[in-house]
This record gives sequence, C-alpha cells and structure tokens, in this order.
Amino acid sequence: MPGTQQEKKVEYLELIYDLIFVYIIGRNNSLLEHVENGFIPGSVFLAYILCTLAVIQIWNYSTFYINVYGRNDLRDHVFLCVNMYLLYFMADGTNVHWEKTFYKYSIAWALILANIGLQYLIELRYHKNAPWELQLLKGKALIILGEAALVALHIFLYAATGTSAAWLPILFGILAMLVFGRRNTLVPVDFNHLTERAMLYVVFTFGEMIIAISSYFGEEVTANNLYFATMAFLIVVGLFLSYGMLYNSIIDRDIVTNGVSYMVIHIFLLFGLNNISTALEFMRDPSISLLPKTVFLITSFIIYFVFLFLTGLYAKEHCRFGRHFVPLIAFAAVSFFALMFLLREWMYANIAVSVAYVFGIFLLIYRQSLLPEDPEDPKDPE
Repeated sequence: MPGTQQEKKVEYLELIYDLIFVYIIGRNNSLLEHVENGFIPGSVFLAYILCTLAVIQIWNYSTFYINVYGRNDLRDHVFLCVNMYLLYFMADGTNVHWEKTFYKYSIAWALILANIGLQYLIELRYHKNAPWELQLLKGKALIILGEAALVALHIFLYAATGTSAAWLPILFGILAMLVFGRRNTLVPVDFNHLTERAMLYVVFTFGEMIIAISSYFGEEVTANNLYFATMAFLIVVGLFLSYGMLYNSIIDRDIVTNGVSYMVIHIFLLFGLNNISTALEFMRDPSISLLPKTVFLITSFIIYFVFLFLTGLYAKEHCRFGRHFVPLIAFAAVSFFALMFLLREWMYANIAVSVAYVFGIFLLIYRQSLLPEDPEDPKDPE
C-alpha cells in the first residue's frame, strides 16, 4: 500500500522531472540581468523572489506526493509529464516584461497546482479504511487546491485592476502546510527518500552556481584574474561541503517524521543558494552599484546558512547543535556582515572574507559531525 514501502528509491522519471527545474532556475535568474540606476528595480526583484518561491513550492508538493503515495506507475508518469509540459509555459512566462506573459504564467501555475491536488483526491479511494490517511489526503488536497483557487483569483484580480497579488497564494501554501504539518503526525514520510530528493535538487542548484562562476574564468590568465577565479571556486566548494557534511554525517535519515518542516526549510535554503549564484555574478558586474550588491551577497549567505543550520532539527541525537551553537553562529554572521561592509571597496579582501566565512562554517559543521555517540568516548573533540 502507498506510504508503507520500506525502501523507496528515487526513480529515473523523478530525476528527469527535476531537470526541468534546473531550466526554470536559470530563467528565474535571468530576471536579475535587468539593471537600472546601478541595481535591480524593486518590481523585478519582487518578481524574482515570487517566481523562485512558486517553482520550489511546486517541486515540494510533487515530491511529497511521490514520497508517500507514488507507485511509479502509468498514472504517476502521466501526471508528472503533464506538469513538465505546463512548467515550460511558466518558464517561458518568466521575464522582465511579465505583464506580457502574465496570463500564460499564471494559468499554467494554477493548472499545475490543480493537477497535484487532483492526485491527492484520486488517492482517497485507496484509503477508505484508514481514517487518519483520509484526513491527511483531504487536508493536503484542500491546501493545494485552495492555493490553485487563490492563483485563479489572482488572475481575475489582475484582469480587473491591473494589480498582481502573487504573494498571497505562495504565503498561504507555506503557512497552511506548516500549520497542517504540526497537527498531523500520523502518516510519516519515507524520510530517506525525501532527504535524497531534496539533496538532488540542492545538487542541481549547485550546478547553476558552477555555471554562474564561469565568468570568473573567462578572461585572460593573470594573477589578478586567477586570484578571483580561485576564490569564487573555493566559495562554491565550501558551500557544497557544508551541505554534504550535514546530509551524509549529521541528518538522521531514519527518523520518523511527516517531513513538512524539513521541506519548508529547503524552500528557503534553495532560495538562499540561488541568490548566492546570482550575487557572485553581480560581484563581477561593474554596472551594478557596489553597496547593494555587497548587501545582497551578505544576505544571501546568511539566508543559506540560517536554513542550513535549521536542518539540524533533524540531526542524529549526538550531533545536534546545542544552545551554545546559536550565539557562536550569530557572532560569526555579525562579524561577516561587518567585515564585508567595511571592506566593500577592497575586493581582494572582500572575497577573502567570504571564503573564510564559508570554510569557518564548514569546519564548525565538520567538528559537529565528529561528536561520538558515547559522550565518554575519548575521541570527543571537547
């Protein structure tokens, strides 16, 4: 029966489905190529935030369904392929002149949500004798179809007034899933499969970051260019090592959980990671003012690391971050912010501080992963 498999594997179609999100990540990032008066216009930046969150949220909903109820059968394949088809329209509708493609984007968005909600409704017939699963299915369907209805309302609102309220369905979906997840603990997910899917999406996002820093390697080989290329590469390596260490050595993938908070955390972790990719490109662009792009880079790093550490809520018992960890991380973040701000005119020092911060956090995570299960073990780093 769905939801009771002992070992769910990530299927090939899931990986192909995830690849379209790589394309959409690139489309979302292209919004930030439009610069006016030294930085991104506020309306464009807001569109970038909303488009990024909307797409990650769709992936989140699909992943949850596949994790608990996916059978890897023809019906699942058809629903996934329909979503992939509609996601192309969302991708094509993602551009600076969004008013020209508003209806294409929004109608596809609403249909994708309705498609996922319909899967939950169809699933009801398989769980008539399991009232707790019926409650879960009805709750998830209500949230997702409710969000689809809000997207439809958003379309009519725009047609009548010319005002977009795209933030409303996104906020509703995030808050509703968090509230519902706290109330429902009766149907756990296959957490090992869920963490693997999240990890793969993070890896795909790192792929976009690798492409983003290619501009650092595209100039003549000089000491100056080599320095910045090396430092940019080290930033990507350090960020990846931090996530990899958490995933491989700290997260308890056998934990029994509904997984809602874990996936919501990843929505913002992926958002922060995506911002870092864009911020690293900004740092090479002289047309963008120094102060706003420095603040954007700092904020992106902090968002990523805040939500990276929040995944520690799912850590193995002996690897959990204690209360002493919070002031330590806060001090590191404040110090990073201050140094980056003070050294913003000296790019050599600026990028070196970024590398030091990234690897300093990695070393803290690495040290945490070495904590033994037995506190009396002489290998304890304390």
